[in-house]
Amino acid sequence: MARMSGRTIIVTGAGHGIGRAYAQRLATEGANVVAADIDGDAAEHTAGDITAAGGQAIGVQVDVAQIASTRALVADAVARYGGVDGLVNNAAIFSTIPISRVGFEMIDEDEWDLVMNVNVKGVWNGCRAVAPALRERGGGSIVNISSASILHAGGGRLHYVASKAAVLGISRVLARELGSDNIRVNTIAPGNTLSEADPSPETVALREAAIAARSLKRLQTPNDLVGAVLFLLSDDAAFITGQLLVVDGGTTFH
Repeated sequence: MARMSGRTIIVTGAGHGIGRAYAQRLATEGANVVAADIDGDAAEHTAGDITAAGGQAIGVQVDVAQIASTRALVADAVARYGGVDGLVNNAAIFSTIPISRVGFEMIDEDEWDLVMNVNVKGVWNGCRAVAPALRERGGGSIVNISSASILHAGGGRLHYVASKAAVLGISRVLARELGSDNIRVNTIAPGNTLSEADPSPETVALREAAIAARSLKRLQTPNDLVGAVLFLLSDDAAFITGQLLVVDGGTTFH
């Protein structure tokens, strides 16, 4: 079933990892995909793979920490496809651009600011850039990507966990503010996911260590997340907003 047929969906952070998987799955469901990434070449590569497989996509370079850049991204989407129906706010500092795994007193202040600028301000920028285009369509869906780490707070990476907790707060306030415009805003909280294209043995070991705490005893991969995002963007979730959907194999129960 092509649940996204005729719809235009922007995916930020679509050049690599989980964002790339979101973009590819949406295309198979008939969406016009706007694959956006700060790495413009990677965004173009994702779009190229989608079009080579028979889908519709464009790649756009974007810096989500800059409102002018996110507004230009939305303008590109509207110019190419005539409008926008949804946004997956996935771009974040974590894996492709790694962060320190240290205690809170050892976090570098510049790194803290970078994480907040991308992970928090970037989500805000994406939402405020896309909202006018969604109103023009008579409504739409925003899916913001948080992290299951906000629920179990295992220690370390305070800046990352704080930023992803802020994403949930943003989503819930916006669900209230945008509901009258028929714009739904929901949040996905992924678990520890093996999303790296060429992971080091240390990274694989880190991801495998998470299996012990899971109800479902295996690695989590990007393909485990795409169905949840597709559901929240689709009409199957037409009366769902302001919710947090945890996808972590049963590590946390929420």
